Amino acid sequence: MLFAKLLPREGSFFELFNQHAQFILTAARAFGHLIEHYEDEALCKQYADEVDAAERAADRVTHEVNRLIHTTFITPIDREQIHRLINLMDDVADLLQDAAETMHLYDVRRVTPEINELTDLSIRCCEQVAHAVSLLGSIGQTSGAEAALKACEEIDRLESEADRVLRAAMSKLFRQEQDVRELIKLKAIYELLETVTDKCEDVANQLEGVVLENS
Repeated sequence: MLFAKLLPREGSFFELFNQHAQFILTAARAFGHLIEHYEDEALCKQYADEVDAAERAADRVTHEVNRLIHTTFITPIDREQIHRLINLMDDVADLLQDAAETMHLYDVRRVTPEINELTDLSIRCCEQVAHAVSLLGSIGQTSGAEAALKACEEIDRLESEADRVLRAAMSKLFRQEQDVRELIKLKAIYELLETVTDKCEDVANQLEGVVLENS
């Protein structure tokens, strides 16, 4: 009993989730700026560095959450839910960093309309993730739970739209692109960006489970 009393209760999990979600959003918006200014080498490097910095900051939050899981006596939600949610969120940050690195490493020569569209959908998914995560502390109230579930539904809708864009992009790519090397590069970027929205949907599914079990 003495050991239990010495261990902290609750921890700062919701605050850390919010911090992580904001780093995801920072990375997503920085990647959007990278795409927007892709012809400017200096700006591309600046925004790629911002993506990297946000991803590293998100990693530190993930490590802190995983540490707290093992040192907190009573957690606000199930430990397994905390572990899975923070690691799914970290996957989103990792994918955004991968996308920025791939644009550079593969020497992608041009930004296509499909890259722009998938980037926009990725950013909007990340915005909804941040919004849903910000509501975790209020899911005990009906309004908070409903708002969180609505954000999750919007992520599902955006992911379905990204699926549609990816299918159309692949069809166009294989029909029209004559340069095989460019085809391979663009295919990789399209799939990475669509995977960002897939992973956001995984986060949304986990959030829905947390809301339904704890509201």
